[in-house]
Amino acid sequence: MWLDRFSGQPNQSPATAASLNRTSSPAPRRAVQLGPSTLPRRPGLNPRSSSLSIASFGGSLESLPAAARLSNGSSLKQELTNPPNIDVVDPLDVLHGILGAVDSDAAQTDSAALDDDPIRPRVLTEDVDFGGRSLQEFANSTLARTNAESYPPAAESPLVEDFERQRDKFEELHKSILACDEVLKSVETYLTSFQADLAAVSSEIEHLQDRSTQLNNKLNNRKAVEKVLAPEVEAFAVSPVIVRKITEGTVDEAWVKALEEFEKRSKLLEAKVKEGRDIKAVQDIRPFINDVSTKAVERIRDYVVAQIKALRSPNINAQVIQQMLRYRNVFGFLSSRQPQLAEEMAQAYINTMRWYYTTHFSRYKTALDKLNIYAIDQTCTIAADPAAKRAAKAEMSFDPFSIGRRGDLLRATTHEGALPSFAAEDDKSIRPLEIPFRAFNLALIDNATAEYGFLTEFFTQHSFQTTNRKFTDVFAPTFQMGQELTKRLIESTLDGLGVLLCVRLTQHFAFELQRRKVPAMEGYVNATNMLLWPRFQQIIDAHCDSIRKLTASLPGKPAGSALNLTSSPSSAQTTAPHPLTQRFANLVHGILCLSSEAGDDEPVSHSLRRLGAEFEVFLVKMSKGIAAEARKRERFLYNNYSLVCTIVAETEGKLAEEVRGHFEGLRDG
Repeated sequence: MWLDRFSGQPNQSPATAASLNRTSSPAPRRAVQLGPSTLPRRPGLNPRSSSLSIASFGGSLESLPAAARLSNGSSLKQELTNPPNIDVVDPLDVLHGILGAVDSDAAQTDSAALDDDPIRPRVLTEDVDFGGRSLQEFANSTLARTNAESYPPAAESPLVEDFERQRDKFEELHKSILACDEVLKSVETYLTSFQADLAAVSSEIEHLQDRSTQLNNKLNNRKAVEKVLAPEVEAFAVSPVIVRKITEGTVDEAWVKALEEFEKRSKLLEAKVKEGRDIKAVQDIRPFINDVSTKAVERIRDYVVAQIKALRSPNINAQVIQQMLRYRNVFGFLSSRQPQLAEEMAQAYINTMRWYYTTHFSRYKTALDKLNIYAIDQTCTIAADPAAKRAAKAEMSFDPFSIGRRGDLLRATTHEGALPSFAAEDDKSIRPLEIPFRAFNLALIDNATAEYGFLTEFFTQHSFQTTNRKFTDVFAPTFQMGQELTKRLIESTLDGLGVLLCVRLTQHFAFELQRRKVPAMEGYVNATNMLLWPRFQQIIDAHCDSIRKLTASLPGKPAGSALNLTSSPSSAQTTAPHPLTQRFANLVHGILCLSSEAGDDEPVSHSLRRLGAEFEVFLVKMSKGIAAEARKRERFLYNNYSLVCTIVAETEGKLAEEVRGHFEGLRDG
């Protein structure tokens, strides 16, 4: 059979092939079993090529048929690699040829071959004596004996000898083919298993795709439901973190934020209840909300009471209470839950702050009372004798009729020039009355602004009128102390410029309070003005009376004498300005400097007209007593009016223009 594969002649019949094998090889026949792997059933897989090449036959190639001489490799490789081009012999025919089965067509075709075959018997023996040997052993011995008889060793052909030499290679080739067949079987098993696994994976993927589609549908449905239900659930949900912070946490900014979030949830819940919707979740959560609200009210009450008690401590600073503004929302929560308790706590705060401001401003007022103030009394009127005044008060170095640098106090900001209490107690210098007045009112305005802002922001539930009333309750004793201080400073003084300076300071304070939006101090400002303006009119009246008295004492003729107003008796006939003119001009200049922005409704203009009229009467009568000549009298009046115009020349404002124009007309007329 091996030679049949090497021959490469597909048209030979099985009998012819068997006859050729029997006649060309003296070696006994070897049974060769070809497995299913040798059949061309796997065109897609290339079998392992044999290690036996055509060169191993050496010079024996000439004895092979032409068809057996292949160009490259064995016929087995050619047959395995190109199975469709080989005409394969039917195995049944081969088996019949070996066993010699009776076939009518084969018998007729192969009768001549059977007659010529020296090995195959013509008549098959039905009973064969194997002699205790196996079929293979019996066949080998019989074939060897037959070959020995038919073909002596000397007659063996070179091809048979070469075949015998290459028998190991053929056996190795056979083993390789068997090994290849085993590998192909394992590959086939692996591919079959892989195909089964691939089918299972494909089925699993299809299952996962179906599952994914179902999950996507569920997710979309859940999103749609969540979009509708989320606001409803959010309205009824309260975080445990918020509840724990409110009930157990420290009262700080985080606590306030937690309370705000809790109040927001509570309002949403109340809105749902007001809608009239009977929701079971609302009924379940309302007792819980009430319990947390009650606990929050207790925490707020304890915190506010602790802060109020801290204000009653010695040397406490009121700025500490301003820190409560960070927790202003907590008092609003308390007012919405327990309005009566909130009102009681607000009243406790008002009582505490009234005590606080009364105590501290009493100390400050006591310190300001220790300041030395210039005493400007009846001896300092505009028509008083300067010599007598100097004799009475030799230490007087302050000119009450000259504004000097006192007007700079109006241009100072609200934080400049404030006098601390310890500085007031240690200050031994003499100061004008506007210094303690400004210091006390500046401190009062600063504290009132801070307190009013606190009351407005912390007690947000109160109306505007209620807040103003509570503010007045807090500062009523302090306002009374401020008015008492003002009365003490101005009740006995004739310092008209100092009083007018206090009036202008009060106006500046009123503008500052409007800028700070503290309308509750308007009553105090008006009350202070009601004390200052009448006193200013009284001072002007005192100066007018003094001029009037001096005028009445003058003689109406030149023989008279008014030497008590001059520096020496020889000046009775002089035309130089009178000393009263200097004091009058300085006083008018100071009033005009302090009234540059005064309105027409102020009493300053009327006071200046009255004072100027008395001064003009004095000068006219004085001029008549100097000389009988008209020219000399005119010279005297011209010099006095020129001095007044020179002193008030640099003043500004509507009132200053009127006064300046009036005296310029008197001078030039």
